[in-house]
Amino acid sequence: MTNRPHYSVLIEPLSPEDGGGFLATVPNLPGCMSDGETEAEALSNVQDAIDCWLEAAEENRTPIPEPTVRRAVG
Repeated sequence: MTNRPHYSVLIEPLSPEDGGGFLATVPNLPGCMSDGETEAEALSNVQDAIDCWLEAAEENRTPIPEPTVRRAVG
């Protein structure tokens, strides 16, 4: 998919009970998430999930949300 919008990704550690590693979610795309052993792996995996989410939305003629900018508070 070319010219894909850039969506914010939230990466959070998973507890040992949940298998450890990291969970990456895309707040603008409901249900779009992936995981990985490292933050970098979770981010790489969620890029594929974003592509699949957008492709499915296009095939189903589902509206595609615009990305929003979120600022981290720390």
